[in-house]
Amino acid sequence: MTREETLSTQQQAIAPIAAFAAAGDLPRLDDALNLGLDAGLAIGEIKEMLVQLYAYAGFPRSLNALGQLMKVTDARRDRGIHDATGSDPRRAIPQGDALLAAGTANQTKLAGAPVSGPLFDFAPAIDTFLKTHLFGDIFERDNLDWKSRELATVGALAALSGVGSQLQAHIRISLNVGLSTSQLHQMAEVLQQRGDASAAARLRTALEK
Repeated sequence: MTREETLSTQQQAIAPIAAFAAAGDLPRLDDALNLGLDAGLAIGEIKEMLVQLYAYAGFPRSLNALGQLMKVTDARRDRGIHDATGSDPRRAIPQGDALLAAGTANQTKLAGAPVSGPLFDFAPAIDTFLKTHLFGDIFERDNLDWKSRELATVGALAALSGVGSQLQAHIRISLNVGLSTSQLHQMAEVLQQRGDASAAARLRTALEK
């Protein structure tokens, strides 16, 4: 495969972090966090992935994963390892109607078309929350690029059972933000190698569909 068809070392580290965080597997998350930091991921980048995780796996898993990141970074600092800190978001987050407009635009760009359907007509509140909060508040934060956000999202969803349609949707979004099918297959290989055979199998099944 060419360089453009493969994930960078840093990108390869993202999916295992997200998968083990979503699954609540803190011992393997500990290893994945250390490998990610060794690969050059900044603390702020990992922190942002784990904050975003709550939208897909819930606050408990996100909070536990962030607590584990704190322990890992403290231990590394005590050993004299100086990891890059990363940056906070630089762009101001819109408010009110401007946030809804920004979130709707982000969702449309990510999905490749405006998102609508009977489910959102049935429960319009969830449509508003998706547009204003997930695709607005979160995706407007510019301290993590969209490719990295989607690698983290696909990794997290692959670790969860019963979310196949959402996993397939985010595979399509991953392609829309510039990732390739070869890179997504490589992600499955990485998950397999890191010991999450179930997540790897779910990702491969979703890719086949």
